[in-house]
Amino acid sequence: MTMHRTGTRDEWLAARIELLAAEKELTRRSDELALRRQELPWVRLDKEYVFDTDEGSGHLADLFRGRSQLLVYHFMFGPDYTAGCPACSAIADGFNGFAIHLANHDVMLWAVSRAPLDKLEAYKQRMGWSFRWASSNDSNFNFDFNVSLTEEQQRSRPVEYNFRDQPPQPPEQAPTEGPVAAWAATTGTDWPTYTRERPGMSAFALEDGVVYHTYSTYARGLDALWGMYQWLDRAPRGRKEMRAEGDPLNFFRRHDEYDGK
Repeated sequence: MTMHRTGTRDEWLAARIELLAAEKELTRRSDELALRRQELPWVRLDKEYVFDTDEGSGHLADLFRGRSQLLVYHFMFGPDYTAGCPACSAIADGFNGFAIHLANHDVMLWAVSRAPLDKLEAYKQRMGWSFRWASSNDSNFNFDFNVSLTEEQQRSRPVEYNFRDQPPQPPEQAPTEGPVAAWAATTGTDWPTYTRERPGMSAFALEDGVVYHTYSTYARGLDALWGMYQWLDRAPRGRKEMRAEGDPLNFFRRHDEYDGK
């Protein structure tokens, strides 16, 4: 017998109508925030970042591919990784479907990571993805957009992430076992190496040959881009991220790692 609160259809309908009012308010608020994102001042970028792509080397302006807008997902796949971050992989599973729609709206979508291109291409083939993915390993792009840090920064200096300084995290204090260490191991790394990469997304505009940075978001700001979360939030039991004693491996895996695959 269920332990959840039950009721009649009329009780459900009354509660649902009350919730609908809150959902509509959230929708209106979301529309307002979208406009505020678009009203942010643009920051001109004069640095020539270099990227390695399947079509050769290029700069940030080249990633627009004839469009005037560019969205970059900062995918956690460092040079020492043997596989991409499982969480980033779950987000990226949705890219194939909507990239063509974005392109039709004058927007190019790219994933960018610091791993060498051959690693990215091999993982992309494994996952069955077709979206564009560039390596930024020959530039400071990831560091300038606060999604990568050096071991020295990790060890001894506060580093900005999600628009606030985070304290140093000496590698020798990192867990060597348990759920987070197991999570890092799925990328072929330990926890310190894994966390030298951070997730995020950034938006850019190209106008009169000049590239501008227009928006970035990190951490929980990425939830809205995660298609799985939007569905789970509407499921009867929600996300339940901390089930199985908080082991992230029991919440989700790469799509080719589930039992029965």
